[in-house]
Amino acid sequence: MNNFTLPGNAAAVIRRLNDHGYEAYAVGGCIRNFLLGIEPKDFDVTTSATPEEMKRVFGDFRVIETGIKYGTLTVISDGMPIEVTTYRIDGEYTDNRRPENVTFTTKLAEDLRRRDFTINAMAYNPAVGIVDIFGGRNDLQKGIVRAIGDPDRRFEEDGLRILRALRFASCYSLKIELKTAESIHRNRQLLENIAGERIAAELSRMLCGNCCDVLREFYDVISVFLPEFAECRGFEQRTKYHDRDVLEHIVATVAAIEPEPHLRLTMLLHDIGKPAYFTLGSDGVGHFKGHAKGSMAVAERFLKRLKYGNEISEKVMKLIETHDIPIENRKNLIKRYMNRYGDEMFLDMIKVHIADDMGKAPGCRGRIETYHAAEKTAREVLAEQECFSLKDLAVNGNDMKKIGLAGRDIGTALNTLLELVIDEKCENEKSALLERAKHLDLRNGDLQE
Repeated sequence: MNNFTLPGNAAAVIRRLNDHGYEAYAVGGCIRNFLLGIEPKDFDVTTSATPEEMKRVFGDFRVIETGIKYGTLTVISDGMPIEVTTYRIDGEYTDNRRPENVTFTTKLAEDLRRRDFTINAMAYNPAVGIVDIFGGRNDLQKGIVRAIGDPDRRFEEDGLRILRALRFASCYSLKIELKTAESIHRNRQLLENIAGERIAAELSRMLCGNCCDVLREFYDVISVFLPEFAECRGFEQRTKYHDRDVLEHIVATVAAIEPEPHLRLTMLLHDIGKPAYFTLGSDGVGHFKGHAKGSMAVAERFLKRLKYGNEISEKVMKLIETHDIPIENRKNLIKRYMNRYGDEMFLDMIKVHIADDMGKAPGCRGRIETYHAAEKTAREVLAEQECFSLKDLAVNGNDMKKIGLAGRDIGTALNTLLELVIDEKCENEKSALLERAKHLDLRNGDLQE
């Protein structure tokens, strides 16, 4: 492997094993990434040494028994964890996820044969060079993802490999080889046996790649855990605003937003409820009144089923809820939105609005400039540290008490003063605010005449 240098901590692990008479190779993703021109971050090692032999070899290292049943130990080398696994042959898979047992072997080829895809079955040792008995290097050059051996068997062993194939295709801009692709379609229901959080992890990474072709070609796979996605395919919207069916609109919006998991998930789900909310007017124009609420209901079930965490789920739900509210480039309105939703959420809302418009017909994207202007205004408000929330207000509850207010009147007064500041009817200056507070009509929440 030209110009490939193992980092010192990984090289030290391989060298130590070699010095004790055992074979050892860097294997899998680090080799693939190097060939793709991507700097490897993690280095896994495969070896002819058994777990007990590894323990003796690394007696002066910190060793964690990560998965000793499957021959895996984690060796801490110069502060970096390196997973080291004995060459093995996998036993029967009964749960479409992990083998019931493994048999250790002394042959590297047997270990590489059990892996998922050719691009992940290459090994490297500084003295030997690259070992590539299944053509992974050639497949990378051709830009394809191909299963090792019989793809049906590979996916029946571990159903999650179906999504891993989609993720590799998306993240590395590869095409899934024909027989492997046919097997993915044929075996897609195996994903029903995979834990939700495992699906979520692969899906999020896949969405953050170049995923458009994957979403189109493998919509039926996505529909195993998101059934409503299939309903969007071919569902014409019958409105001047859209020249694509619902699925193609969704795909276009996913591509139009930055590759952050919560943003990509939002675009995947923002219109997922549209088919159920479709009505056709007497003029032949389609309408989707209330579809945001319907999409939220689908998204809530989906996010819960896949066990997404509260933080990302709350962001996605809020962005779907607000994806079609009007946004104007008016500073006071923008400040109110930032107060209501928070500044980070509001900036994300703008990104969602822009992406949504990018998925519309070319002649119906006129509001994108307004959204960009609103983003600029919001960032100026933040840069200038202008007041848009109670925490920024120059007075607080204690100040209200000092002028004789109590109970609910304090909150009413502070919120009214905030509105005055946002509307630029009063400076955010303590003495000015206290003077205005003395003349508030708290029954009506405004100023006395």
